[in-house]
Amino acid sequence: MKKVYFILVLLINLSLGNAQIYEIGVFGGGSNFIGDVGSTKFIAPNEIAIGGLIRWNRSPRHSYRASVIYTNMFADDNLSSDPRREQRGYYFSAKTLEISTGIEFTFLDFNLHSGDFIFTPYVYTGISVLSHRNFYFVNNTFILGKSNSNAFGIPIALGAKFTLTEHLIFGMEIAARYTFSDEIDGSLPDPEELNSLKFGNINNNDWYVFSGFTLTYTFGRNPCFCIY
Repeated sequence: MKKVYFILVLLINLSLGNAQIYEIGVFGGGSNFIGDVGSTKFIAPNEIAIGGLIRWNRSPRHSYRASVIYTNMFADDNLSSDPRREQRGYYFSAKTLEISTGIEFTFLDFNLHSGDFIFTPYVYTGISVLSHRNFYFVNNTFILGKSNSNAFGIPIALGAKFTLTEHLIFGMEIAARYTFSDEIDGSLPDPEELNSLKFGNINNNDWYVFSGFTLTYTFGRNPCFCIY
């Protein structure tokens, strides 16, 4: 009986000691597109991006994360340093909504139970899906389609975060998305009957980047080592 009691007490202490803190907050910053239209600069935000995110801190070194980000994706050949694109003169502007989920790893212990000022760089990856309007180009004219498509991708983010107060965390990050689609910029039109209008490098898929800041509020019960 004493052994059973000891095991129960140990399990309770372990579970309480690993009690988690959750975060909910906002993202604000900019977006830029990298594909067959516009500039090929990797970090060159040209439209506002806003959204929200949640984190579930599973340990001082990793957390699960989900986000929703809205932006007007924009690209213009006149902003490119490629003379061929400048001469072509394509551009597009399309409203998009992205949902992303994955796992975040910190380089340093980020123990929200400590109550002290803490700081750490981090990386984030997972899976994303971008909902965007289909469009195409005819005689250098941008034509908006009537249907939407979803571009699945892999987020690759590098950032840093630190505590402002006991319950507020501020972060900065640059997050690239490699997609499995070449349709976002209209270079591979959908539906298939518009394939005669395709252009660009069909062997390179589209990328887009979010650069910005996060502010999250922490909540959840702190660990208790008491035995009741």
